[in-house]
Amino acid sequence: MTEREHRSIAGDASRAAWLKRARAHLRQADPVLARIIDRDPAFDPRAWLDELPPMDVYGAALFQVTGQQLSVAATRRTIGRIEALFDGHLPSPSELLAVEPTQLRTAGLSWRKIDTLRDLAERLSDGRLNEEALAVLPDDDFISALTAISGIGPWTAQGVLLVALRREDVVLPGDLALRKAIRNAYQLDRLPSEQQVLAIAEQWRPFRSLATSYLFASAFEGDTTEA
Repeated sequence: MTEREHRSIAGDASRAAWLKRARAHLRQADPVLARIIDRDPAFDPRAWLDELPPMDVYGAALFQVTGQQLSVAATRRTIGRIEALFDGHLPSPSELLAVEPTQLRTAGLSWRKIDTLRDLAERLSDGRLNEEALAVLPDDDFISALTAISGIGPWTAQGVLLVALRREDVVLPGDLALRKAIRNAYQLDRLPSEQQVLAIAEQWRPFRSLATSYLFASAFEGDTTEA
């Protein structure tokens, strides 16, 4: 067995142990999540992430900006049109800057979203921001760095932490799909506010990303309506 295979096995064992510990915490902390976890013991919390295109920090930011105020289904359609502009993949910062903004508008992005994505692309291209440096920042510092850009709020930055960097204690209180999933799972009579989402998620610490993944899974499977 090669050294790489040994590392892979060790990584899988470590991941399995972490997942067992995290699930036990969530089951004890939240009866609603306990029922969700018990309903599907073989659930893969990263499956919904694996359904997304491969994403680095910029790709995840593009995905999150595109999805602002849209349903999961609408976001997927727009992302598909954007990928079609770039031979089937999400663009790098330099690739996005190389196309005419009107092409992005035709793909379904608003002018505000286009301005945001071009601003971030320019900063990553000219050195004002560095993707490798961003990737190792603590969560709060990462969010501060991205939210300095007009059109990127905490929800977008949190999504990048979750999708691209796979951070373990992230929740997206402003995400429409998550709010719908929480409304359904907790049998609320209306969509929860961002503060209500944060209050519910407080009991999930330090495994808020896993809890979010459980709830997102139902949204990605069942959301076919426009926001």
